[in-house]
Amino acid sequence: MTFVIVASSILFLVALIVWIKVEPFIAFLITSILAGLFLGIPLEEISGAVQRGIGNLMGALVIVIVLGAMLGKIVADSGAAQRIAQFLMNSFGQKHVHWAIGLTAFIVGIPLFFNVGFVLLVPLVFAVAYQYKVPVMILGMPMLAALSITHGLLPPHPAPVALVAQFGANIGTTLIYGFIIGIPVIVLGGPLLGRLPYLRKMQITPLDVFNVKPKKESELPGLANSLFTALLPVFLLIVLSLVGLKMDANSPAYGLMMFIGDANIVMLISLTWATISLGILKKIKVADIMKGYASAVKDIALILLIIAGAGAYKEVLVDSGVSGEIGASLQQLSINPLLLGWLIAAVIRISVGSATVAALTAAGIIAPLVASGVGDPNLMVLAIGSGSLIFSHVNDGGFWLVKEYFNLSIKQTFLSWTMLETVLSILGLLGVLILDLFILH
Repeated sequence: MTFVIVASSILFLVALIVWIKVEPFIAFLITSILAGLFLGIPLEEISGAVQRGIGNLMGALVIVIVLGAMLGKIVADSGAAQRIAQFLMNSFGQKHVHWAIGLTAFIVGIPLFFNVGFVLLVPLVFAVAYQYKVPVMILGMPMLAALSITHGLLPPHPAPVALVAQFGANIGTTLIYGFIIGIPVIVLGGPLLGRLPYLRKMQITPLDVFNVKPKKESELPGLANSLFTALLPVFLLIVLSLVGLKMDANSPAYGLMMFIGDANIVMLISLTWATISLGILKKIKVADIMKGYASAVKDIALILLIIAGAGAYKEVLVDSGVSGEIGASLQQLSINPLLLGWLIAAVIRISVGSATVAALTAAGIIAPLVASGVGDPNLMVLAIGSGSLIFSHVNDGGFWLVKEYFNLSIKQTFLSWTMLETVLSILGLLGVLILDLFILH
């Protein structure tokens, strides 16, 4: 019965948004409340679950997304994105620029959360696409593939790190296996898949915040300044993370390092630097810069609400215990433990929406098998991580992040992002099984 309720709630959500044309945030609230009622959550607790879901997700994302939009705005308006786009095109050539975007996203995605890397790289994707008339999804798919794989498979991202600890795996070995599997998967799922004819033909109009007319060469900032400012958040997070790992937790400077290394603080520092280097030092009035920031926030206000609604729906499903019930029923299947771990994570991901929740829930269910010596713990981390990526749809905040930032229709989002996540998940599983069969035995 639980499966029927979850499936019905998802269909109801889709019907509200697609056919009745209800604003997605309102549709999420209605669906969350109804799902909570039918899944047996006490009436007095449903509102709290909705509020927690919104609060938890927004608390983690709102500062990064807002400051990221502002950073993207000034990088675009100042011509820095145009300068970087010229550099990429000159380095790789127009025919291979999608490889440049994929490589950049892979490097950026290792230390950064998916949402942070996404917000930072979207302006670059549109800048290259706009200036050189390259179809947006040829560039968007490599970026999304690289960020997804690093998020789902590679430490130091939260889910892989938690799984390594829970299974007693070796984080270094897991990282090496992750590279062996992840890089070919990114190549197949990003630059190559992105060249499918129907993706090339998608007519995508960027949000106004990214739709900037090209400047004259003499008006562009220098390449060094453009690259440094645009990638400053990445640089700071990598350096501060490495320094933090080598510091003693009891050191007086440890707390300061953790504070400065927080993604929200890094974004604030980066935006401050961008305001100075690309704005004030270029003789642009502070008031004009702030007007640009205000317009950037207006462009993403609905995005924040939609993601918040997805968080509410996810929390209701988690609080109902549906993920544990689904996983327990699947554990009865007699199949390869790596495939079982992937399958449990995949079903929970489709039902609940959150890749992290899917991975951690699946880990708790599959942990006794790993502890008994069944299945390699390092590969189990990657199998579950791959399963947690599959079929992102309307109950996932990432689905709406991609839809709204790329200004896609729901159908286009399914045909691009959802399809990509499913391909990455299946290829990741195949990579794990091949590695288990031919290298480890």
